[in-house]
Amino acid sequence: MSQEEPITTTSRGSGRTGAVLRFARHALEMAVAMVVGMVALEPVWSFAWPGLADDVTAHVLVMATNMALGMALWMRVRRHGWAGIAEMSAAMYVPFVVLLPFHWADALSGSALMTAGHVLMVPAMLVAMLRRRHEYGC
Repeated sequence: MSQEEPITTTSRGSGRTGAVLRFARHALEMAVAMVVGMVALEPVWSFAWPGLADDVTAHVLVMATNMALGMALWMRVRRHGWAGIAEMSAAMYVPFVVLLPFHWADALSGSALMTAGHVLMVPAMLVAMLRRRHEYGC
């Protein structure tokens, strides 16, 4: 007799499809939380630091912070652990940390830095999510 548990798909959201849908839902929730963080906190920073947009380095790091705060708050609401929150938050900063030296060397414009940093956040988040796939539904 086999020791493996049978795969059942009788309950809603179970099985491989359910796991993939839960994973995708989490990714979507994180994207929404990031946008909410940016939209909600940008006016605060604009008031507190009027010339922020003129300093590209500070601007991208503050934007990453806004996204990380929105995401971290939502992850706590959803009862995720601090380690997972830290990894997902790091995914907001890592692309900029990697790209900033190219900007400082004038090999990457401010707008290219902003665009590339945001695009690279997606795979960085997916790596963080795949490291903890048990937490995100897979």
